[in-house]
Amino acid sequence: MSGSSSRQGGDVEAADVVVVGGGASGLAAAIEAAAAGASVLVLEKNPIPGGSSRLSVGSINAAGSRLQQHAGIIDSPDEHFDDMDHFMGPFASQENRALRRLLVDNAADTLHWLMSLGLSFYGPTADPPHRHPRMHNVLPNSRAYPYYLSKEAKRRGVRVLLGAEVTELLRAEDGGVCGVEALVGGRRMKITARRGVVLCSGDYSNGAAMKARFRPELENIPGVNPTATGDGHRLAEAIGARIVNGDVVFGPGLRFGAPAKPSLVQRLPPSWALGKLMSVALATLPAALFRPFVMSFMTASLGPEASLLRSGAVLVNRNGERFVDEQQAPGLAIAAQPGGQAWLLFDDALARKFSAAPNHVSTAPGVAFAYLPDYRRHRKDLYRTGATPAALARATGLPADALESTLRDRQWQSPLHALGPLEARIVITDGGLAVNGSHQVLRADDTVIPRLYAAGAAGQGGLLLAGNGHHICWAVTSGRRAGRFAAKAAA
Repeated sequence: MSGSSSRQGGDVEAADVVVVGGGASGLAAAIEAAAAGASVLVLEKNPIPGGSSRLSVGSINAAGSRLQQHAGIIDSPDEHFDDMDHFMGPFASQENRALRRLLVDNAADTLHWLMSLGLSFYGPTADPPHRHPRMHNVLPNSRAYPYYLSKEAKRRGVRVLLGAEVTELLRAEDGGVCGVEALVGGRRMKITARRGVVLCSGDYSNGAAMKARFRPELENIPGVNPTATGDGHRLAEAIGARIVNGDVVFGPGLRFGAPAKPSLVQRLPPSWALGKLMSVALATLPAALFRPFVMSFMTASLGPEASLLRSGAVLVNRNGERFVDEQQAPGLAIAAQPGGQAWLLFDDALARKFSAAPNHVSTAPGVAFAYLPDYRRHRKDLYRTGATPAALARATGLPADALESTLRDRQWQSPLHALGPLEARIVITDGGLAVNGSHQVLRADDTVIPRLYAAGAAGQGGLLLAGNGHHICWAVTSGRRAGRFAAKAAA
C-alpha cells in the first residue's frame, strides 16, 4: 500500500511504518519504506527537517564509486575496511566489525543513490591515512541532504509532521512495538505502526543526562546540534533496549560561532545547478578564481587546528586572562571559563605563517583549507587586529589592563591579531542502540524487540565512525536498509 497515513480519528493516526526523526537517516528510511509499498509517517520534533546532517561537513568516504572509476582509482571495500583500523584508537576492541563490513560494502551504492536523487559531489579526494582518494564532498553544502531527501520523500507520498515530539513507544502483547505516542502542536496523539517503528533520532551530543551517565566530565559542554538529545536512546531503553559504546564521544572540540547574519552566498539554495557549477569549477578553474566562493561557505562553521596553538598562539578568556596550557587539549578548560568562551591571540609573524600553505587555520575535508586571509575576508565578525595590546583590547572588547598583563613578557611582532570568540562543543557521540544486521533493536539479552528498528546515530550498534566521511554515510546507508526491512515486516 502506498500513499500517506490514514486518519483514524481526532488524535489517533496509523501508518505502516512510523519513522522518528527527519534527518538524513530518517528521510532515507522513509523513502525506501515508501518505495517498498508502505505508507510512511515521519515525526520530526524540529520546525525543519535535516537534523545533524545539515550541520555536517557532508563528506562521504566510499570505495569503488563511479567517481573513483572515472578518475582511474582502483579501490575496494576490503581496503576501506582495513583502512578504518587507523582511526579506532583505544576503542578498537569495542567495535562492531560486522556493522563496519555492512557500511563499507554499501557505501558506494549509497553515494550513487544520493546522486540519483540530485545531490552533487566533488572528488574523490585524498584523506590520509586512507590509502586511496575515496572522500566525496557534497556540493554546495550539507543542506543539500535534507533538500533532496525531502523532495524525494514528498514524491514518494511520505507524510512528514514537523514539531512532533515522540514521548513514548507503544507496546504490543508480544512485547514488541506497535506505535508511538507524540506531542504534535500541543496535542497528544497515538500513532499506530502496522509494520514497524524506525528510530532515526540522532545522537545525544546535547543530552546532558545521557552525557552525565556515560561521560560525566562532559555533562555541561553543549553539542554542535542543540536538539540532539538522545531521544531514541531514551525511548528504546524504557522498553528494555541497550546502548553500546556510550562512552565514545568526539570532543570537546573548538568551534567558532556561526555568523549572526549568513552571507548572500551562504543563503543560496542547495540546488542541482549550483552543485554542478561548483563541481565543474573545482575541477577546471584555477583555484584562485573559485576558492573565495567555496570559502564563503566553509568558514561559517569551522574551528582552529591545534597547529596554531602549538606554534605559539595563546588562549585568553573574556577577562583577558590566559587560563590553560595550549599544548594540552583545551576544550574542557574553555567550557569552564566565563561564558564558556575564549579568544585566540597571536602576533604578526604567526599571522604571516598561517596565511598560506602548508600552515592552515582550519580544515574543510577534501575541499579547502582555510587560512587567516579567508577569515579576514569572510568572518569579519571574528577577526580583530591592533598595534598594541591596548588597541587589540579595544577591538575585541576585552579588558585592556588584563590583556596587557597577559602579553607583557611576549616578544611579539606588531600588529597583534585575535580570532574569537571560540567555544567548546561536543561534535558527536558514537554510542547507539544495539542492533542486528537487519537494524532491529536488541534487548539486554540480545533478543529482538519486534517491529522496532534503529538507524543512524540512534542505531549505531557498536560501530565506530572516527575519521571523515563515515557518520553521514552510515546515516543514509542504515536508514535505507532499516526502512526496507520495516516495510517488509508482517503487518
